[in-house]
Amino acid sequence: MAASLPTLAEKQPRSWRCNLDSEERPLNRRLLAIRGIMSLAGAVLVNGSLMPLGLRAEEEEAERGSEDEDKGFLGEIQSLFDPNEKTKSGKVLPKSYLKSAREVIETLRESLKEDSKDISKFRKTADAAKESIRKYLTGWKGQESIVKEESYVALEKAIRSLANFYSKAGPFATLPEDVKSDILDDLNTAEAFL
Repeated sequence: MAASLPTLAEKQPRSWRCNLDSEERPLNRRLLAIRGIMSLAGAVLVNGSLMPLGLRAEEEEAERGSEDEDKGFLGEIQSLFDPNEKTKSGKVLPKSYLKSAREVIETLRESLKEDSKDISKFRKTADAAKESIRKYLTGWKGQESIVKEESYVALEKAIRSLANFYSKAGPFATLPEDVKSDILDDLNTAEAFL
């Protein structure tokens, strides 16, 4: 006779086990199901629909034409699923663009401020900047929805300045301070419009 494997209940400590008889288990499940149905029925009777109270209130507010900046918890949840985001300048741009642009600004700024004498640290930050620029250009170069945005123009100018310098001076050349400051100015301009 083969030994049977222990059940999940047998693996748990005795203090965790529920000592319900086999007759009590279905009864408890039925009670839980009935409670769930009753609470759903209560919501329908009170609201007149299956729409949660918060969503219904938000919908009525939108119908009245009210545009409050503070939409509370439900507004925060809704903003998570909204593909667009309002910038500091008040424009609505794709969240993925804003995330990509902010990453380029952060990594490129970090790379430019890194001491070029510490080669390993400098290469690490430069590689991170190069990768974020590559992702940014792959996803957003020439996109009609953002090509005329100030942030896009400033970032493109910063990236182009960097590329022009390294294409002339070579990949291992040290960036002069005037080129660095011009690129940092462009990054600050782009960040101001994000």
